[in-house]
Amino acid sequence: MGAAAAARTAELLNAAIAERGEATLILATGMSQFEMLSHLVKAVVDWSKVTVFHLDEYLGVPESHPASFRKYLKERFVQQVSGLRVFYFVDGEAADPEAECRRLGELIAARPVDVACIGIGENGHLAFNDPPADFETEAAYIVVTLDEACRRQQLGEGWFPTLEAVPAQAISMGIRQIMKSKAIICTVPDARKAQAVKGAVEGPVTNLLPSSILQEHPQCDMYMDEPAAALLS
Repeated sequence: MGAAAAARTAELLNAAIAERGEATLILATGMSQFEMLSHLVKAVVDWSKVTVFHLDEYLGVPESHPASFRKYLKERFVQQVSGLRVFYFVDGEAADPEAECRRLGELIAARPVDVACIGIGENGHLAFNDPPADFETEAAYIVVTLDEACRRQQLGEGWFPTLEAVPAQAISMGIRQIMKSKAIICTVPDARKAQAVKGAVEGPVTNLLPSSILQEHPQCDMYMDEPAAALLS
C-alpha cells in the first residue's frame, strides 16, 4: 500500500518536473502516512526542483512536542531527502494564526499543486476539516476547531497523554485548496478507518463526511489495506 502510493507520487512529481522543470507537493502527517513516506524518501526524484507545503498543524504546540507535525515532517521527510527546494511549514505557534493563514495562502496561490498526499480521519475528515466541513471557503488555510472524535483519534494514536492535552484548534488547509491539486494520493490503513472509507467512496457527497468530496476529484487514487477496505461493497 505505502510503497504503491509512494511510487505513484514519485511518478507524478517526475512527470511535472519533465513538463515544467519543477513540481509542487502537499504532505500530510499521522500514522496513515508512515509507510508511504518511508518509501517516498527513497524514490528517485530531483528534490531540488520540488516545493512542498504542509497540510495542517496544531495551534500552540511547540515543534519540540512529540505530536508536532513540523517535527514529524522534518524527521520523516525533510531530513531524509537530499537538496529539497523548499518546504513551507505551518507555524502553529504564530502569534497571529489568521496572519499565518494569509501568509501560506499567498505562497500556495503562486503555484499549481501537482500532487497532494493525504489521509482520511476516523470521522471522515480531510486535513483538520472536521464535520461539518466548510466546502465553500476559498481560503487556502483556515483556523479550525477540532471535534471530539478527531481529538480522541489523536489520543488513541498515542500522540497525547490525555484528551485534555489534545489542542482544541489547528491551522488546516481548506477543502477547496486540497481539491485544486492536479492529483490526490489518499493512503488509508487500518480497520478503524473502514466506516469512513465506505462513506468516502460509496456514500453521498456531504460535508458531514468531508472526505466524500474526493468523489468529485478527476484524479484521486486511493490506497488502502484490507482492514480499511473491509466494508466496501
